[in-house]
Amino acid sequence: MKQKFQIEGISCGGCVARVKKTLEEHPNIEKVEIFLAPKGATIISMNETLSVQEIQKQLDKLNGYTISKINQ
Repeated sequence: MKQKFQIEGISCGGCVARVKKTLEEHPNIEKVEIFLAPKGATIISMNETLSVQEIQKQLDKLNGYTISKINQ
């Protein structure tokens, strides 16, 4: 299952790499695609549906990033 999100705080390729690695460490997240254009646009593939709060908890391992759902 793929869902679209917006991650605030991403400004460079280094940010993308750190956030991608951290999110993919979650057992229910299979793959993360983060884009710089539009900045912070993210597609997360997961084994089971995770809430924005659950994903934010994983993201809180890093400082300065917040995630929100993009409604399709």
